[in-house]
Amino acid sequence: MNTGRTVETPSAFNARSDGDVEQLRQDLVENLTRTQGKFPAVATRNDWYMAAAHTVRDRLLQHWVHSSQTYYERKARTVCYLSAEFLIGPQLGMNLVRLGITKNLRRAVSDLGLDLDDLIEQEEEPGLGNGGLGRLAACFMESLATLRVPTIGYGIRYEYGIFDQEIRNGWQCEIADSWLRYGNPWEIARPEIRFDVKLGGHTESQLENGQYRVRWIPEHVVRGTPYDMPVLGCGVPTANLLRLWKAEARESFDFQAFNIGDYYGAVADKTDSETITKVLYPNDAQQKGRVLRLKQQYFFVSCALQDMIRLHLQRNETLLGFADKYAAQLNDTHPSLAIPELMRLLVDEHQMEWEPAWDITQRTFGYTNHTLLPEALERWSIDLIARLLPRHLEIIYEINSRFLEQVRVVFPQDEARVQRMSLIDESGERFVRMAHLACVGSHAINGVAALHTELLARDVLRDFHEMMPEKFSNKTNGVTHRRFLLVSNPRLAHLITEAIGDGWVKDLDELRQLEPLAADATMQEEWRQVKQANKRDLARHVQKVTGMVIDPESLFDVQAKRIHEYKRQHLNVLHCVTLYNRLKRTKRTREITPRTVLVAGKAAPGYFMAKLIIKLINSVGEAIERDPDTRERLKVVFVPDFNVQNAQRIYPAADLSEQISTAGKEASGTGNMKMALNGALTIGTLDGANVEIREQVGAENFFLFGLTAEQVAARVREGYQPRAIYESNAELREALDQIASGEFSPEQPDLFQPLVDSLLGNDPFLVLADYQAYVECQERVGKAYGNPGEWTRMCILNVARMGYFSSDRSIRDYCRDIWNVQLPAG
Repeated sequence: MNTGRTVETPSAFNARSDGDVEQLRQDLVENLTRTQGKFPAVATRNDWYMAAAHTVRDRLLQHWVHSSQTYYERKARTVCYLSAEFLIGPQLGMNLVRLGITKNLRRAVSDLGLDLDDLIEQEEEPGLGNGGLGRLAACFMESLATLRVPTIGYGIRYEYGIFDQEIRNGWQCEIADSWLRYGNPWEIARPEIRFDVKLGGHTESQLENGQYRVRWIPEHVVRGTPYDMPVLGCGVPTANLLRLWKAEARESFDFQAFNIGDYYGAVADKTDSETITKVLYPNDAQQKGRVLRLKQQYFFVSCALQDMIRLHLQRNETLLGFADKYAAQLNDTHPSLAIPELMRLLVDEHQMEWEPAWDITQRTFGYTNHTLLPEALERWSIDLIARLLPRHLEIIYEINSRFLEQVRVVFPQDEARVQRMSLIDESGERFVRMAHLACVGSHAINGVAALHTELLARDVLRDFHEMMPEKFSNKTNGVTHRRFLLVSNPRLAHLITEAIGDGWVKDLDELRQLEPLAADATMQEEWRQVKQANKRDLARHVQKVTGMVIDPESLFDVQAKRIHEYKRQHLNVLHCVTLYNRLKRTKRTREITPRTVLVAGKAAPGYFMAKLIIKLINSVGEAIERDPDTRERLKVVFVPDFNVQNAQRIYPAADLSEQISTAGKEASGTGNMKMALNGALTIGTLDGANVEIREQVGAENFFLFGLTAEQVAARVREGYQPRAIYESNAELREALDQIASGEFSPEQPDLFQPLVDSLLGNDPFLVLADYQAYVECQERVGKAYGNPGEWTRMCILNVARMGYFSSDRSIRDYCRDIWNVQLPAG
């Protein structure tokens, strides 16, 4: 994490007595004794971190209890955010900013002979997400609390989160993310709140008082126990709730089995049950992985809905007002089973008739779509759902039957459309289309960037948009600048606050006040000093974790995101090889701007091509480093284990932000927003939120290249011919031939042949089609970086115009258009 001058939140908390240095020091020592059972002379750094975390948590809980009581008394409408991921990041530094006590705790810790930055670094990050989806959920939770919107986030307490990534011989190796091994000081277990979750078995139907009723007889029952984490708003006394569910057995120990010597059988139910929340996103290439993922998705939504019903019935006699009390948002299709589950709970468990139950269900749920990739639109086989969730399959069939009747009324004599819109895919192996289920069972459907929403309506969900256009809207993603500027880049935050005041912390649009300063020579010099200090910090980290020495004076060209072919890290590599060849050929090296290309991100464990791209990045980097003709002007470095903590190191140091996905493939992106917010200029296609970033910052402050989404679609329709591009472009041919020949893998010459074959074959991501435009755009980048005054002016303007991309704005849009929640005044 970057060090530098601390910027406090403008907050009433600063005046609180429990934020005084002396009180904090006393509480630290007391928590060291009471929670860790240690005294200062023998305490480890982790002991002190735990003491600091508990000291901060004690203050969070005061606000949490007060907020909960207020919500209870006011019967406040509550947003329930259902997400399989919450990539919340390290909590100590963030909570200090929210409370406004960073300076005082730093002094208290220093008085005890410790360094607060060391304690912040000690924290094990909860790896409860894979990428943008989970990070967005965390940003939204922070903004909801800051805007004082009553909220519960519901998810899974994965025992092992997204894997820790190590690089061995250039390859990604996955290491178990044991984030709970030292405990989690931020959570509170709630064993008194437990819910049974049924799995398997069969259903029985019968008439009860003349009404048709169904009873589900499960084969197995798992128990869900919640673990609660407070999420405090920034500069306000409001704390919301993140409730994560752990799976447990109803009976952890079978005494009868133990007595007859079946020692494994005695704990079999415990082992089977706890496996459900053991690991984030098990590899679903095998059937066992798919079964486990479906169990996970159903488990957490069932627990969440039973909890929502429990809370509702504390103050109400019936569930008729359920949809008025709760606005539940489905964060992509992972929680889509919440729709048949709420129907089951209302109809089967609470004896409600179908029509009012369906009305409540539709009015309760909203659906956020996060992907345009057909393979990422979830489908579950009918056979698997029938085996695990027999009652839900019956409900899904009933929903589908009633819905298709409506389709036939609106579009008579159009059976092709009926088949396309059906919740059941009847072609080949039969599947339930989870995105269709989410569309039908929700009152609102939204994309997460203007282009994404347009393509959803035009292509992916076209039939649904034509039938129910009133459901669709766009809600462009945003990020929380409190974490990704105030906490992660304190030097820049301090410079901005000195220049325009601290109003931007609560209202990011205040950054507009920087615009008149963009051409000011003094401001530019101070801005460059901040950037260079951040780059030196990152250079030290890179040397520590990779052994590579990089020059902070060089252009830091950064691509940090999940490794995937559509994000086109291999296009970046082709440019690196082209630069390498140019440096080798010419003696006029001064014409080529010194550049350090930094790539970070994780590949899914079962995604061979993505892992091969990581290997190629490392192999190219090693070859360049070995060559004395090039290593002083070009570096290619893969930074391992990209997570929130490492993102907070990388974003503030980036000069150039690589957002080079194939147009029409990225839903939104949020890394593009975070790097721009930290003063990096963007090189990108017109894809996802890049379109809106370019509109906001100005076309002249954005390095645009590549085909548009319409041109990509047209090229594919016409028959994309990558080999013809290869044959006609000498530099591209040279780079691909080097990769294919084994120049970067002499120990295994054909190692990268699958990647080359993909690029020259039926590459759906059109890498070669955008190669020349990308290389030429990078030349413009290099020339622009050679003019420090102009480059810095552009950077300042980028930051000044990023107000629209605050997650606060996103949440206001959701509250107004989807959740029907009125924000508190002031």
